[in-house]
Amino acid sequence: MLSTRDKYYKMLEKEFNTKEAILTELINLEAIMHLPKGTELYVSDIHGEYDAFNHILRTGAGNIKEKISDLFQDRLTTHEKDKLTILVAYPREALASEHFFDHKDYSWYRKKIRQLLELLSYSATKYTRSKVRKALPKQYAYIIEELMYTDTNYRDKANYFDQVMSHLLELEQGDPFIIALCYSIQRLVLDHLHVVGDIYDRGPAADKIMDRLCQQPSVDVQWGNHDILWMGAYGGSRACLMTLLRIAARYNYLYEIEHAYALNLRPLFMYAEEHYQKNPFFTPKEKNCSSDYSIESLDTMEKVHQALSILQFKLEGQLIKRHPEFEMEDRLLFDQIDLQANTIDLNGETYPLQGSCFQTLQKDPYALTEQEYYVVDMLMDSFQQSTKMQEHMNFLLDKGSMYLVYNQHLLFHGCIPLDEAGNFLPLKVNDQSYEGKKLLEFFEEHIRLGCTNQKKDNAHADWIWYCWSGKISPQFGKSAMTTFERYFVADKKTHVEVKNSYYSFRDKQEICEMILEEFGLYSPASRIINGHTPVKVKGGESPIKGEGMLFVIDGGLSKAYQKTTGIAGYSLLNNSYGFQLVTHEPFTSVENLLEKQADQTSLKKVIDQELTRILIKDTTVGLSIEEQIENLTGLLQYQKN
Repeated sequence: MLSTRDKYYKMLEKEFNTKEAILTELINLEAIMHLPKGTELYVSDIHGEYDAFNHILRTGAGNIKEKISDLFQDRLTTHEKDKLTILVAYPREALASEHFFDHKDYSWYRKKIRQLLELLSYSATKYTRSKVRKALPKQYAYIIEELMYTDTNYRDKANYFDQVMSHLLELEQGDPFIIALCYSIQRLVLDHLHVVGDIYDRGPAADKIMDRLCQQPSVDVQWGNHDILWMGAYGGSRACLMTLLRIAARYNYLYEIEHAYALNLRPLFMYAEEHYQKNPFFTPKEKNCSSDYSIESLDTMEKVHQALSILQFKLEGQLIKRHPEFEMEDRLLFDQIDLQANTIDLNGETYPLQGSCFQTLQKDPYALTEQEYYVVDMLMDSFQQSTKMQEHMNFLLDKGSMYLVYNQHLLFHGCIPLDEAGNFLPLKVNDQSYEGKKLLEFFEEHIRLGCTNQKKDNAHADWIWYCWSGKISPQFGKSAMTTFERYFVADKKTHVEVKNSYYSFRDKQEICEMILEEFGLYSPASRIINGHTPVKVKGGESPIKGEGMLFVIDGGLSKAYQKTTGIAGYSLLNNSYGFQLVTHEPFTSVENLLEKQADQTSLKKVIDQELTRILIKDTTVGLSIEEQIENLTGLLQYQKN
């Protein structure tokens, strides 16, 4: 009977059935190991802002502009480089514009295609021909490859190039060919994408972002607190579902997600119309969303907003009561309301209530009425059965995790909870303690089990909700989520959410090193890439923490944060020479970009000193290739025996 090892080699032999095939692959893999590593892009806290996110990908977070500058140097003016950058990023729009390019004749096409081919070749230098070929559109792959490697300094080759160009233009393929070249450059400029959390909420187009991510050839996701909220709802948490719908009503994109995910919100709207009245304290924060809302629509949204808020607080109360181990009894705020006096007792003080809408509260204030149960269950069924929702949640499960160690760097969204002394803060569950790395793995297990089981309000889904709002949650990391107070109490001292000690300790190099070592990272070159907390650039805050050990890349891509941050987000590039921090200006529209004929994205080198160039053999991908080499070498020995 064959051993497991022998069975594996028999399977491997089917793909590499001759000695020559094995040797060829070994030579290929060894050559790949000595190529420079590809460029990685880290983004976080996208929050439904598809246009801004799409712009970052199309421009390579400024990488395309930098490559054009490095390649063409004095051969092109600054204005010509800017126009070429925009052409590569938005080829269809630029070619269709009557003003962006004045006159497109044969000479123009020949010149522009040669520039793009040169840029494509320059962007492809780090890759094998096989990988470049996979990045090319099938209909033009052969022609592009031929022209990329044609040396027009030789007369015969120049004539060949001109003949191909002439035929392309005669067949009216000039514009489609340029578009194909531009998309190929976009793909090669970025080798791998890391999304360090928070794709969902606050903006209207998270579904488009998810569709875009599903098309990315190489991507991973570290779940953010808002992503986990959606995963919790998908896993059966009624409280999570009411929360994400409430946020959508608050930021005025409920209609957008209804349409995007084919949700049935009719029972909710009918219930809200019956039980709630107009209430200015629940007017959506964003009135200029992508839909053209009428006054009547805004009035309806106020009612829906109230209904979802009360349903959320009721369901959260139920959840807290059935899980005393959460130690969140202080958030049972309905118990503290005096309906007759319209006041609430908080921390020994009495406050007047504003915007009160507590008419559906019963003797047990957390109990749902029969009608409310029906509405919530209908919403849950619609959410879980949505085909697009299933596709997107499965993508997050497949490509996502609570944290990731990649190329000797640690990626996570929120925090690693610490106590006031800077030690890992434990979460105690059933006589077990979870802290540091184990804490993140504890929540990841519950998230995966919850999304797999999908039973309403199961224990796994309840833990996902705790991960959204619990005190010792790596995704929340605050003393309490004061949503109730922000709605109903005017005094802002009740709105304060005290951050976990991690957020002050991460400025210390020794704490960053302690966290890295917890995840098995001891290299002086290792870094932490962190999202979640907007960097207040206007206040002088730096995204570089821990004496260069940690990068915070949430600079405020969400429009809701930009008044505070002063910019439209940070992203981070890591090429074979090191890190570059990218600062983004607010993205308005493609039309505005074409009119200005310049992209304002700027790059700031974080590591300027000379570094040893990082090769693929030094990366996470290199470890996988090394394993393949060992297996093929073992197969050769197996065949000899």
